[in-house]
Amino acid sequence: MATIVSVLALAHAPGATGWLDRAPVHEQEALIAGYAAMAKRLHESRPDVIVGVANDHMLNFSMNNVPDWCVGIADQWQGPAEWFRDWVNIAPYRVAGHRALGRAIVQGCAQRGFGLAFAEQLEFDDNWSVPLHFLTPAHDIPLVPIHMNCVLPPMPAPARCLAFGRVLGEVIRAWPSDARVAIMATGGLSHDPGGPKYFEVDEAFDRGFMDLLAAGDSARVEREVSLERMMAAGDGGTVELLAWLVAMGAAGDCPADNIFYVPSVPLRCGMGGMAWNLPL
Repeated sequence: MATIVSVLALAHAPGATGWLDRAPVHEQEALIAGYAAMAKRLHESRPDVIVGVANDHMLNFSMNNVPDWCVGIADQWQGPAEWFRDWVNIAPYRVAGHRALGRAIVQGCAQRGFGLAFAEQLEFDDNWSVPLHFLTPAHDIPLVPIHMNCVLPPMPAPARCLAFGRVLGEVIRAWPSDARVAIMATGGLSHDPGGPKYFEVDEAFDRGFMDLLAAGDSARVEREVSLERMMAAGDGGTVELLAWLVAMGAAGDCPADNIFYVPSVPLRCGMGGMAWNLPL
């Protein structure tokens, strides 16, 4: 059976690559060091494939037909989408997919009560381009992207995201393969692109959210995390943290390490990353 060797969650804010030089030097250095530490945690686990979960940013789906989750099942992906290339300041890249694992996720989740959309064509923006730039700059680890709805109501509730994460972890562990699998959730933290809090970062919310997840108590997370609280911290983007709840569900009730956090107003986002301490 496959083994989940690491579970990570981190920000994918485009400012980290697109206009990093606008941040103070100490923020630039903290971000670069933080992403490097996340990359170290990932590579130390020696994954054969990454299963990613991230907000779609309404790039791939019609507004009247947005799935909660859509699994990419192609053999290869490319990014960034042309419109986003200058914005994220990342050169075009290609990364292998993993059709067998993608299909196994779709089939296994359906058998456990989660009917997922799937696609062979998905465009990438900062959701994958930014974290892959920092964590796997050679783009040499295959990726199964799972695009999720964190934008258009009705969005999946926090409890539903935790439940999906538990099922996703169960399906991956039941996959008849000796593959080493990493789960990487991307998005957040507090930001409100183009909204009334565009020039604000809710540091208290961000740190509280990360500390809550790091404690490893999913029942408490279900009680205390709500869509309303996320939107209060930044209506236009903070709900991307639903992807982090999927990661927590897949990791199980185990503690996590908060690897870094930088509340950067010039980059228009609270940015951080964490890694769960999986049982041996």
